[in-house]
Amino acid sequence: MEPIRILQVVTIMNRGGLETMLMNYYRQMDRNKIQFDFMVHRTEEGHYDAEILSLGGKIYRMPQIRPGNYRLYFKQLHHFFTVHSEYKVVHSHINENSSFVLRAAKRVGVPCRIAHSHLSDLGIDLKLPFRLYARFTMKDNPNQYFACSKNAGKWLFGQRVPASKEITVLNNAVNVDEFKYDGKIRSKIRNEFNAGNKLVLGHIGRFNKQKNHEFLIEIFKVLHHKQPNSMLVMAGEGHLKPFIEKKVADLGLSSSVMFLGIREDVSNIMQGMDLFLFPSLFEGLPVVLVEAQAAGLKCVVSDTITSETDVSGRIEFVNLKASPEEWANRILSSSYEHTDTAELLRQNGFDTVTMAKWLTEYYAEHALQAR
Repeated sequence: MEPIRILQVVTIMNRGGLETMLMNYYRQMDRNKIQFDFMVHRTEEGHYDAEILSLGGKIYRMPQIRPGNYRLYFKQLHHFFTVHSEYKVVHSHINENSSFVLRAAKRVGVPCRIAHSHLSDLGIDLKLPFRLYARFTMKDNPNQYFACSKNAGKWLFGQRVPASKEITVLNNAVNVDEFKYDGKIRSKIRNEFNAGNKLVLGHIGRFNKQKNHEFLIEIFKVLHHKQPNSMLVMAGEGHLKPFIEKKVADLGLSSSVMFLGIREDVSNIMQGMDLFLFPSLFEGLPVVLVEAQAAGLKCVVSDTITSETDVSGRIEFVNLKASPEEWANRILSSSYEHTDTAELLRQNGFDTVTMAKWLTEYYAEHALQAR
């Protein structure tokens, strides 16, 4: 029997949080039963595209969602779902814009339409009015409601969830065994960092406003003054990276800050860190913090991040309005040992091996009900 094909709707399959979460589940799926295909909204190739194709997935490219091309985009959505009537389950991860995709899916009779919230805020920019419009039109275009945390669900759906439905919190699970502490890997990575016996702070995330890199550098400036035998390593890319590189240089910190770019070995580089630093302005439930906990790291994070993130007791929340001095002091008073958290993550439903089985059954049940 052919596997049930599930359409996953994303922006682009790069190494971001929700994309990594999807791939974590995809790799663990019984692909004889369930197969993922992807609708993306960029013309360029994503970091995970080659792997998706190797696993048997299909990739469909749509135009970028912009207010100026709504009419053309809606027309292309309608054409897509008219042509691809094989999809009985559409799982959309593009937050408020899921409304548009699921409206088109509903109009051609797709029976299972999942909207999945991955954020707890939007921030403020020129697109905000259009994003609020998209969220307002969510209504009953979805008929299943997923979120990475309770806060994320409340933010996107509010009172729009019918009384007969509930929000399903699907954990941003990781492969726990992949992140288990390994002394040999730690030594290798620290040699790469040329870390010696330095205190190594780590951060992984896109260089955009949300991740608050500018404040992160201010924290490290104060900490490095207090503890000169320290360094900061950051992995990721993004449009603000050149600005942050210049700020690091202007502060005279270039010899103590490493920009790693996109890394495929996140589980390894976390072994070389002593503490994970994450002062984001807003998040849903960051996959990278689950990964850091799986690696046994102590994490010092902003209090704007939901407490649901702390699944191991290894997260310390700091007021985002606190001074860089206070952040630095909290970091310097932390413990730096890697703790085995594997069983805690499994018990709390953050291991992909366990959760992929649940998701397989969920998709199969809803697809079969549609037949």
